Amino acid sequence: MLDLTKLAQQMQGISQHLTVEATATRQRIERAELLMAQASERQSELVEMQKTWRDRFIFTAAEPIESLNSRIDVDLAPSAHTVIATDGSQIAPSHHEIAYCYLINIGRIVLHYGQSKFPLLDSLPEAFYRSEDLYASRQWGIRTEEWMGYKRTTQEACVLAELAEALVEEDRDRLAPAIALVDGSLLYWFLEPLPTEARDQILTPILEAWDKLRSLDVPLVGYISASRSGEALNFLRLQSCAYLAPDCASHCAGQTGREASSNRAPCQVLDPLKDTALWGRLLQPGQRSPLWKSSARIQEFYGDHAIHFCYVHVGSEIARVEVPGWVAGDREMLDSALSLVLAQVQKGYGYPVALAEAHNQAVVRGGDRARFFALLEQQMIRAGLKNVGTSYKETRKRGSIA
Repeated sequence: MLDLTKLAQQMQGISQHLTVEATATRQRIERAELLMAQASERQSELVEMQKTWRDRFIFTAAEPIESLNSRIDVDLAPSAHTVIATDGSQIAPSHHEIAYCYLINIGRIVLHYGQSKFPLLDSLPEAFYRSEDLYASRQWGIRTEEWMGYKRTTQEACVLAELAEALVEEDRDRLAPAIALVDGSLLYWFLEPLPTEARDQILTPILEAWDKLRSLDVPLVGYISASRSGEALNFLRLQSCAYLAPDCASHCAGQTGREASSNRAPCQVLDPLKDTALWGRLLQPGQRSPLWKSSARIQEFYGDHAIHFCYVHVGSEIARVEVPGWVAGDREMLDSALSLVLAQVQKGYGYPVALAEAHNQAVVRGGDRARFFALLEQQMIRAGLKNVGTSYKETRKRGSIA
């Protein structure tokens, strides 16, 4: 039980700290605006510098594709359009349950606007119980719980492509534009340290699903609410660099800035400011930032699906919107996708309604978990298994007498 009386004693210190941080943040934003104005005057020079010295950086900086001065109005969405979305949830495996297995549930959403068509709102559950599903990942030192999360990401992408394919087959004339929407980033950082074989098992189906979306001309968009990324601001570190050449490995080796301000490199004057803080000052509702190309290393395995992004003032917040390179390279497709994203946020009162509904369809609540294991218990008893039940630890936790 949480002791609120003891916790209340700490609240004053927290509020004072946040007040000091708010003042410091305003100063960093003003500094970032100045650096942005200076960088815009020598943008091409900084981009060439970035390409030349990229392998010597101790940070990841995105590359601006459009002018840093760009503030682009997002078009209004057409009255007739279709939005496809998926999201996933799971029941994690536990040795204290009646059986060691896990479940992945993928919420599926297809919303038609202005077309007099019925929507699709359901979910696809799948249970994993075979040895190859539960223990195969351990050969690479990956826990089953982690592997379950990776598999969920793969299934979200595959189901999204299947929904898009069914949509195109149903309406081959494609009179209304469509969009495939996912919650979160398209940059799967967690795959970078994995062994090649493990990474291929997760990433290959995802890229195949993206290829299918491209062949169907259905733009893929990743929507990130409350983004914590600083990729765009890191580009400004080139402007604030104190050296003629941004050779971080030579000039600033060991200066990560994580331990203390005295250990920061000269270009870290904006840390720990995030991209959204700056674009919240620069953008008006309904506008987007210039397009950026991510420099995340995981994209080495993405082929021609290099991730681009921009920041959109959706009214309620500054959202980060990510798209593959084939969407970013088609201006008409990009503009259409962004207009549908903004319309979704407006319909969802601050968050895309299709993603919210996909989450609601996918989420596994406490009652669902109990019914899942009750159904499993029935099947195990019918199969003739004995001593079916949870561990003594789990039983006591559920029925405390204290």
